[in-house]
Amino acid sequence: MATSPRILALAGSARRDSLNRKFLTVAVQAARDAGGEVTLIDLNAYELPLYHGDREDEQGLPANATKLIELIAQHQALLIASPEYNAMLTPLLKNTIDWCTRGADNPFVGKVAAVISASPGAFGGIRSLQLAQQLLLKLGCHVVPGQTTLPHADKAFAADGTLTEARALKAVKAHAVDLVRLAAKFVS
Repeated sequence: MATSPRILALAGSARRDSLNRKFLTVAVQAARDAGGEVTLIDLNAYELPLYHGDREDEQGLPANATKLIELIAQHQALLIASPEYNAMLTPLLKNTIDWCTRGADNPFVGKVAAVISASPGAFGGIRSLQLAQQLLLKLGCHVVPGQTTLPHADKAFAADGTLTEARALKAVKAHAVDLVRLAAKFVS
């Protein structure tokens, strides 16, 4: 691979001990091992108000939305961990994406995106993952096919954060490799 693709990684959870952030950490390392240059961010560092068109008209884009738009623009790909709240995307993830589409240009167009999800439930966050993929497609991303989920995630990590579920580890590594390979095609 001539040029390493730049990948922006984030989780749609603000929780300190988020299972999705733990799963994302595994995916980030797998993407780095596959040759990707990954920037991992915490959305807690980019707090945004609830999107409201009148607020935008009166005050413009919040500074953190501008920062996130710039970060997205600097990367060829996205790696997103999408938690599931009531069978939907988290408000944090949806609100972040909504604000980021409000810049002069949609920063998502042409990006390669991979979505993963973890949940203590039996479905592993599959509903949220599918909705996030659908949203990213609508915004112009090239979504890496696949449904990499981690069911029963509350039992899948060792105390040091190591993913102990072998099947999920294999799946997330393969998904990360697919992301890096596809993103590399857009870089070269």
